[in-house]
Amino acid sequence: MVIVMKPNSKESDIAEISKVLSSLGLGVHISKGSERTIIGVIGDKRKLADVPLELMNGVEKLVPIVESYKLAGKTFRPEPSVIDVGGVKIGGKELVVMAGPCAVESRDQIMAAAQAVKKAGAQFLRGGAFKPRTSPYSFQGLEEEGLKLLKEAKEATGLLIITEVTCEKAVEIADSYVDMFQVGARNVQNFQLLREIGRSKKPVLFKRGPSTTIDEWLNAAEYIMSEGNYNVVLCERGIRTFETATRNTLDISAVPVVKSLSHLPIIVDPSHAAGKTQYILPLSKAAIAAGADGLIVEVHPNPKCALSDAAQQLPPDDFYDLCKDISKIAEILGREFHYAG
Repeated sequence: MVIVMKPNSKESDIAEISKVLSSLGLGVHISKGSERTIIGVIGDKRKLADVPLELMNGVEKLVPIVESYKLAGKTFRPEPSVIDVGGVKIGGKELVVMAGPCAVESRDQIMAAAQAVKKAGAQFLRGGAFKPRTSPYSFQGLEEEGLKLLKEAKEATGLLIITEVTCEKAVEIADSYVDMFQVGARNVQNFQLLREIGRSKKPVLFKRGPSTTIDEWLNAAEYIMSEGNYNVVLCERGIRTFETATRNTLDISAVPVVKSLSHLPIIVDPSHAAGKTQYILPLSKAAIAAGADGLIVEVHPNPKCALSDAAQQLPPDDFYDLCKDISKIAEILGREFHYAG
């Protein structure tokens, strides 16, 4: 359940309630909004059977949480969350763009990509150091050497760094190099990995699986949040359907649906949804128009030479056009994106 406090409730009231809940072995999660504070109670509600919480100082009402995802749902936090990553706020008025190659391949490649996406206005450089591939014979990434190159690119451009982590060891290695973890579609229900990321407290971009329902996706996010890490940003990247014209089918409806069910920000990955560069621009514009808080886009200085996913990586000039169009849509929607090209 959640305990909704009165607007004039005191810090001492919140502290006293938290003390009572903790003494019963229940989890306590405090969410402070602009008008009210909500105390989330996690655990077996039967322990509260003889506790008159509604009579305690400062309490306005008790609200049961019917969703299985307690922390990710709006009952726990009615107001949208804004996730601050190194000073860049995801979920606020400004749209956030993450861009870069599918994989870190070399120093020249990642530096060129970083300079290109920075020029267009991206705030994050994405690039895979650990690459989970369908075939064991495909390029698997440079691992820690790739992380070192990403860090070098950050120092040169000022961009924040996001990269995918594929296992607990990768979390440990990447932690000191990157600003934000990414959980890819293959690991959406790798619960041990999700718990490890939850314990790390580092912000995480959490992608939807190709066959994952929205309910399953939010419940999976709960694994991260239940470990105390509320810095979760969701990412719609397309789902598997019978359609073969695109790599996946981008579920644009997931954006407003998630916004109605959860307080977490959501961005869209048009690259993995489309699988082909010619569809990325229109899908990106549709995502922003639908209310997405940003995009993560694959950009390569020379896509024809890419070691992975060459068909879906934009060349820099096309990425400039995308960012220019986004800035126009943002203005219409009352949001902000600073196209720097």
